[in-house]
Amino acid sequence: MYGLYEYLRRSVVQMDMANSKKALVVPAFETLRYRLSFPKSKAELLSQLDMGTLFTFRYHVWTKGHAPTNFAKWRTATTPYRVQWEADFEPYVMVRRDSPEYDRRFVGFGWNKVAHVMELDAQEYEFVVLPNAYMIHMPHAPSFDITKFRSNKQYRVCLKTLKEEFQQNMSRRYGFAALKYMTAENNS
Repeated sequence: MYGLYEYLRRSVVQMDMANSKKALVVPAFETLRYRLSFPKSKAELLSQLDMGTLFTFRYHVWTKGHAPTNFAKWRTATTPYRVQWEADFEPYVMVRRDSPEYDRRFVGFGWNKVAHVMELDAQEYEFVVLPNAYMIHMPHAPSFDITKFRSNKQYRVCLKTLKEEFQQNMSRRYGFAALKYMTAENNS
């Protein structure tokens, strides 16, 4: 989005992020085209979405990652709105500098954003979707890491082990409250 940086700076002040635990969600979209007339406004983005030039991010591969953003609500939203954590939620967020860091176990492809958002939720951050913010993912060749994830069973086994280790750590740190993360994983 043109002006996203300034919009985020204003949102930080308006939402008193210095004194609250909020994660500002920037709705993500994508195009399958290598050339795109980048939308200059939300209205232009919605038009391109309706024409099939843009799509909600990973709608055809991994809808769970951004589903809680509630794109239907975002289309008409004029004020920020809160969304709840759900299993596999991995939005693009802006948080304070003193927020939890990404877990260093998750490098390459897989679970880095999911684990980070889970940690934010466990620490009772509010996920607030910004009504006039958006980002657009452009197509590119698959990364080395996603290629390994797709083709190498050992990579997937290691990632599964890291996920289980992360969830056990969450359980130790947050006790009963972390149960929802383990239950959600088993149901997804």
